[in-house]
Amino acid sequence: MKFNDMLKKKKKEETEAPENTTEVLNDDTTAAQSEETQAAEQGPSAEDKLKEELSQANDKYLRLYAEFDNFRRRTTKERVELLQTAGKEIIVSLLPILDDFERAFRSMDQATDVVAVKAGVELIHSKLTNILTQKGLKPMEAIGQPFDADLHEAITNVPAPAEDMKGKVIDEMEKGYYLGDKVVRFAKVIVGS
Repeated sequence: MKFNDMLKKKKKEETEAPENTTEVLNDDTTAAQSEETQAAEQGPSAEDKLKEELSQANDKYLRLYAEFDNFRRRTTKERVELLQTAGKEIIVSLLPILDDFERAFRSMDQATDVVAVKAGVELIHSKLTNILTQKGLKPMEAIGQPFDADLHEAITNVPAPAEDMKGKVIDEMEKGYYLGDKVVRFAKVIVGS
């Protein structure tokens, strides 16, 4: 029976507790209200400061992201334009040679002297060589050099005419070229074995 009595007593306390809780709650809300008024008088709270800093950081982030996106678009556009006009300078410099070839073809129709035609073609060839040299193109010297797979493309091997020519380039089928220091065309060569 004691257990039942205790249970009844506890139920009674629980029903009385809500009245006491409201009193406690009323005291807590008035204390919180007085703290808020004191905080408002003192200035912005730490939470307000953090919210403002967060909004400023978000604003900076958005501006930086937009600026980077504009930079990326601009550089992509410039790269496309550069690729489209990359050969413009060399093409413009080769146009006079194209004109020379057209004049040479017209003069070949009436030419009776082969020596004059040959001299004209040699002039055009030297003009072309000079322009390409000015643009950084250099011919590769291969004959008599040791075979180098980084510079030469072997077409075939033939017996070497002399013992010292084994493993060296004997003949050149197609000339190789450098543009600056980079190989732009490998020399097609015949190697002595």
